[in-house]
Amino acid sequence: MNKKIIPMIVAASFFTAGSAFAAAVTQTTTTWTDEQGNVIRQYSTTKKYEPVTNPQIDATVGVELPQNVTLYDLPDTIKIQEPDRYRYVIVNNHPVVVERSNRRIVHVW
Repeated sequence: MNKKIIPMIVAASFFTAGSAFAAAVTQTTTTWTDEQGNVIRQYSTTKKYEPVTNPQIDATVGVELPQNVTLYDLPDTIKIQEPDRYRYVIVNNHPVVVERSNRRIVHVW
């Protein structure tokens, strides 16, 4: 193997690994607080939104909610990055935040 190729391969590997790391670091992560859970619960009651009561739906992070479950916009008082990315619903008495694009639960109180 040409001795000049090895340093180029090593450099390319570091560049690729560094790019992947940078992409992972810049992804938006939202930390959900207990106060936000209380706000969502109260807001849902005020708006008279229907909670979902179904023991077959597991209110656990990563679970994809069925299409027949209505998702609601987050209250305006919850200030997060990319609020349009998320919706919420009350499932079996638990406020849950759902990723809008795939209907997967991202947080449960």
